[in-house]
Order: sequence, then structure tokens, then C-alpha cells
Amino acid sequence: MTSEQTGAVQLTAAMVLSGTIGVFVVESTASPSTVVLFRCLFGALALAGYALVRGYFRDHGLTRRTVGLSALGGVFIVLNWVFLFSAYEHGSISLATVVYHTQPFFLVLLGAVVLRERLTRGQFGWLAVAFGGLVLVSGVGPGASASVAGVGFALLAALLYAASTLVTKRITGVRPHLVALVQVLVGLPLLLPLAELAEVGGLGAGWAWLVGLGVLHTGVMYVLMYAAYQRLTTARIAVLAFVYPVVALVADRVVYGHHIGLLQALGIPLIVAASLRVNRPKPKPKPGKPKSKPGTPEPGSKPGSPDPAPVPGTAAASRR
Repeated sequence: MTSEQTGAVQLTAAMVLSGTIGVFVVESTASPSTVVLFRCLFGALALAGYALVRGYFRDHGLTRRTVGLSALGGVFIVLNWVFLFSAYEHGSISLATVVYHTQPFFLVLLGAVVLRERLTRGQFGWLAVAFGGLVLVSGVGPGASASVAGVGFALLAALLYAASTLVTKRITGVRPHLVALVQVLVGLPLLLPLAELAEVGGLGAGWAWLVGLGVLHTGVMYVLMYAAYQRLTTARIAVLAFVYPVVALVADRVVYGHHIGLLQALGIPLIVAASLRVNRPKPKPKPGKPKSKPGTPEPGSKPGSPDPAPVPGTAAASRR
């Protein structure tokens, strides 16, 4: 098996795990803030154990700046989980998952607003296509307050994930596993006042689902994703990331009997196609184009800086 094939298997496994998050959340029977609190707790233990065994705490590269950026990204990613899990509660796993995949477009918009990045006509066009798909997928009508709330929470989650992406992309020289560890650790003091701790005594079997969310969907899933990112191209990652929503839709149908209607289903390919186009790598310069002089960095680059750590999230290699 080649390195790329191994990476494809690893990322596919990670996306299959990601697609079952909704089932684990619902089956835990805990409130969204409580679920995220214990996901952070068990996830931190899993990531810290892995980092310790692998020796990542030696030459960790953490500084006051990188810890601060990681913590800020952690606030966004943790709140993103709370809103996404709330979307499951107020709608369905299928609806929330599809709407949540508008995150690449929020990233483009935030880049334009915060970083003053220029939006091309093509990007505007694909944003319009994605919005049309979102309208169809939402499938909400008069009186559908639960669906409206579910869509709203999923959109907030997507916006927060995009914000986490912007912040985390500025972190260099630190292993992504350690960035993820800092982020889930931030979730503990952040969510402790919000969690409904009185309910934990009656969770019973729900504890197994919470442990699974921390160990499988945070520890194991992130390890698989980060290993795969090193072996795959951005385009391959963007395509394989759509294993996640497919698995989520199937799981929601098999376990809970929920399914998206025909009109809603028409919106899915619009969002998928638009997301793939937005995630498509920029074309390489044509032969003959003047290159920078030796020793002169490209605009916006930093000599000797490693690639930014991947965002710890669940969707594409863009992160939930």
C-alpha cells in the first residue's frame, strides 16, 4: 500500500467516525453543554496520553503566542460543538450536518472581512449556489420553529468553525495534536459553569457514549486525520471529507428513521459542488511567469515557517 493509499484509508476512517458523532451525542441523553464538557475532558486525556507516548511534549514549540492563539481557537471550536449538538436536538442529525457544511463559505467571507482578501466573481457565484442549496436543504415552512432553530444553530456552528480555522492557521511550529490538546483543555473551564451537572447522576449507559465521544471522536479521530493530512493533497482531502456527511445521513436514517425529503435532497449536490469548487487549490503559475529572486520570499510567506497546523474540527481539512 502506497503512502497516499494509507492516507486515504486513514482519512476515510476518520470521516466515518465523524459521521457517527450525532448518534453518540443523542444516545448520551445529556444536554449539549454537558456533552461537550465531557468530550473535552475525555478527549484531553486521550490526546495527552498519545502525545506523551509519542514524545510530543519534548521540543513542543509552544510559546505565549501559540498558546494564546490555540486557546482562542479553542473557544471557537468548543462553542461550535455546543451549537452543532444543539442543532441535532432542535432538528435532526441529517439537517444539521448538511447545513454545517456551509463552513467553507463562511471561511471565504471571514477572510474577505477580517483579512481583506479579495473575493473573485467565481467565489461569489459559488456562494450563491451554496446559498440556493441551503434554502432547499433547510426545507422550512411556516410554523416549523424546530427546523428554523436547528438550521440557525448549525449555521452558528459553521461560522464558529470558520473563525477557529482563521485563528489556527496562524499557528506555526507546533504539532496539531498539541494545538488540539490546548483547545479541548480550554473547554473545561469554559463549559463547567454552563453544563447541567445535576443530570450526570442519571446518565447510566450514557457515560459510555460520552467516553466514546472523547476517546474515539476526539483522540483517535484527530490522530487519524493528522496522519492522513501529511500524505494527501488538499484536493483529495476535500473530496474524502464528504464521507462524513454521507455517513451521518445514513446513520440518521438507520438509527432514527430520519431522512431528508426530495426537495431538500436537491440542495445537497449544490452545497457539495460549491464546497468542492471553493476548496479547490489555486492553479499553479504558468511556465514562463517571472519568479521571485532567490532568497526573496513569496508575498505573505515567512521564510523557514512550517505549514500551519490543520484545524481540529469535524469536517474537512479546511477544521469539526
